[in-house]
Amino acid sequence: MFNRNQLSDLTVFLLVVRLKSFRKAADQLDVTVSAVSHRVKALETRLGVRLLNRTSRSVAPTAAGLSLAGRVSAGLDQIALGLEEVQQQAGGASGSIRINVLRDCVPLILTPALPRFAEKYPNIELEVAVDDQFLDVTAEGFDAGIRYAGSIPEDMIAVPLTPPLRWIAVAAPAYFARHGRPQVPADLAAHACIRLRTGRGQLYHWEFERGEEAHEIDVPGRLISGATDLAIGAALGGVGIAYCLETIAEPHLATGRLERVLPGWSSIGPPLAIYYSSRRQLPAGIQALIQTIREVQPISI
Repeated sequence: MFNRNQLSDLTVFLLVVRLKSFRKAADQLDVTVSAVSHRVKALETRLGVRLLNRTSRSVAPTAAGLSLAGRVSAGLDQIALGLEEVQQQAGGASGSIRINVLRDCVPLILTPALPRFAEKYPNIELEVAVDDQFLDVTAEGFDAGIRYAGSIPEDMIAVPLTPPLRWIAVAAPAYFARHGRPQVPADLAAHACIRLRTGRGQLYHWEFERGEEAHEIDVPGRLISGATDLAIGAALGGVGIAYCLETIAEPHLATGRLERVLPGWSSIGPPLAIYYSSRRQLPAGIQALIQTIREVQPISI
C-alpha cells in the first residue's frame, strides 16, 4: 500500500502530465523543477517502469504513464469530491478553484457576481486568469473555463451562464460626420472597420440579420484586435466602426458617445458558458460559482 509520500508523488506526476511541463508543475506547486523531477524519478524507480518521455522541449507520458495517469486522475477526483461533500456537511463549501475566462466575461458576469459569491462562500478561494486565447483548461491546471458556447470542444461539458447574446455595430458621431452612414451591410466594404481576431486566431466575419435576411461580411480595416475594450475605445475616438456585444456598448449608446450602425440589423450569437472536462467531477466551488452568476445575471436580449 502507498504511504502519504508515495501518494504525493502520484499527485506530482499527474500534474506534470496535465501541464506537459516540469516547469509549469513546479511553478504551480511553488517548488523547484529539480524537486518535481526527483519526485517523478522516485515514482518510476519504485514502480520499475518509465512513466514519462523527456526531451529538452517536451514531456509526454509513455503508454504505461498514460494508463497510470488516467487511473490516478479518476481516483483523485473521487477523493476530492468526497472531501468537498464532507466539508459542505461540516460548514459549507470550501477549498480553492481556478478558472480561465475571456476578458469580456469580467464586466459582463464576474464583476456583478463576485460580491455575492464572496459573501455566501467565504471559505472558497477563487483564482481567475483572464485570457482571450483558447486553451486546454484541463491541461493547464484549471478547474473550468468560460468562453462563448459555440467555441467549446464537444468533449467538454458546457453549462450556459447567459441567454444568447446580441451583436451590433457601433461608431462615434464624429466618424459618421466624416464618412457618412452605411445603409445596408454591404456598405461596410467602403468603411473603416475595427476587425476582430478570435481566440483561435481567425479573423471574424461580421454577421447581421434582419427578419429573413442574413449577411456575413468580411469587413475591411487597418486596425485588428481581439480585445473588445480596445475596439470600443477606438470607436469612441472616431477611428472606425466596432462590432461588439450590445450589452457592452449600452452605456456608451445611452450617453450618445456611440451610435448604432445599421439600426435594425444585429446578430444573435451563442451564450457565454462555463466548461470543464467530462472526465472530471465538478468541484463544489464551481457549482457555487455557477449558481451565484445565475442569481445575479443582468444580461437579457
